[in-house]
Amino acid sequence: MTQQQSEPATQTTAAAPAAGPSAASPPVAPPTADGAPAAPLLTAARPAAPPLADPLPQGGNRLWPRSFADRLTTPLPGLRGYARFAREGAVRPDREGLADVPRLPYAPAPLPRVDAGTVAVTWAGHASWVVSIGGLTVLTDPVWSRRILGTPARVTPVGVPWDALPPVDAVVISHNHYDHLDAPTLRRLPRDTPVFVPAGLGRWFRRRRFTRVTELDWWEAVELPAKDDAGVAPGDGGRRAGVRFDFVPAHHWSKRTLTDTCRSLWGGWVLTGPDGQRVYFAGDTGYGHWFSRIGERYPGIDLALLPIGAYEPRWWLRDVHCDPEEAVRAARDLGARRMAPMHWGTFVLSAEPVMEPLTRVRAAWEAAGLPREDLWDLPVGGSRVLED
Repeated sequence: MTQQQSEPATQTTAAAPAAGPSAASPPVAPPTADGAPAAPLLTAARPAAPPLADPLPQGGNRLWPRSFADRLTTPLPGLRGYARFAREGAVRPDREGLADVPRLPYAPAPLPRVDAGTVAVTWAGHASWVVSIGGLTVLTDPVWSRRILGTPARVTPVGVPWDALPPVDAVVISHNHYDHLDAPTLRRLPRDTPVFVPAGLGRWFRRRRFTRVTELDWWEAVELPAKDDAGVAPGDGGRRAGVRFDFVPAHHWSKRTLTDTCRSLWGGWVLTGPDGQRVYFAGDTGYGHWFSRIGERYPGIDLALLPIGAYEPRWWLRDVHCDPEEAVRAARDLGARRMAPMHWGTFVLSAEPVMEPLTRVRAAWEAAGLPREDLWDLPVGGSRVLED
């Protein structure tokens, strides 16, 4: 399987998916002898990225390919890879690696009170954030459940009680894995909540009676009206810049059942406020070329929410989950001014010791010579306000 990448034209319509794969995509080496995915081959520098597409209308039913497997950065593991994992793979830390569970940082506090011109983030745990931007409250990959399919119960409670949330103005979903798309949590939302999802995932929401579902391909965007400090969006006579939601590529995949591998897309989100402040939410991703491409298209990212956990064994997970050092590299590739780690300390999904992601990301940040105050290593339940 060779890698292909979608580079839609600058003007897109809601009636058709984005333009087809680019011929300039970097090739992928054949799988290694043990069946593990291989890394992309090095290629010459790509041309400058095109300008951003105009935001699409919300909603609508679009026709999508039956599979998005051509968007994989590397092939999924084959039979040899699964056989090796069965022989030597570990999916949980040993007893010593779990001993630090009581030390996992957990410090819930009230959500910060900010005005419509201020951006704030609160880490609810794993990849779930409460983002205040342009007067809107946005949830990313909301998972408020104690347990998800196939894993032990969460080792830290949710950092924000559900009843402490303000009205939710929008939800963004990165992909359909159970630790990012949680049906019990989503059932708590009003069905007219705007939900922005990857291509091919809209049907899942419409079956659950959500009425404002927008599916996007990579590099496509939608916009919601910003609100003033009274929580009111402008009427027809008071148009002001809105909050823009851009869906961007990630090095990952999708699967929710035995028969739907890569039937929906995966990716991250760039949220841009009325004043130009930008927050990048990576979702779930390995390290690779997409970060520099995103940084080129969206210069001036103020804060990158990047995953640092669920990376061991490395030979098995390197293509789909960043390790802490790669997350710091990704932040630099993005040109992000600040980084907030996520995707650790909540669910035990892999074999590294539970506190290791935090220790390693702090060391990598220091080794890179980056200002300590720009690493927002929040506890679960912690918040930060983005200052100018």
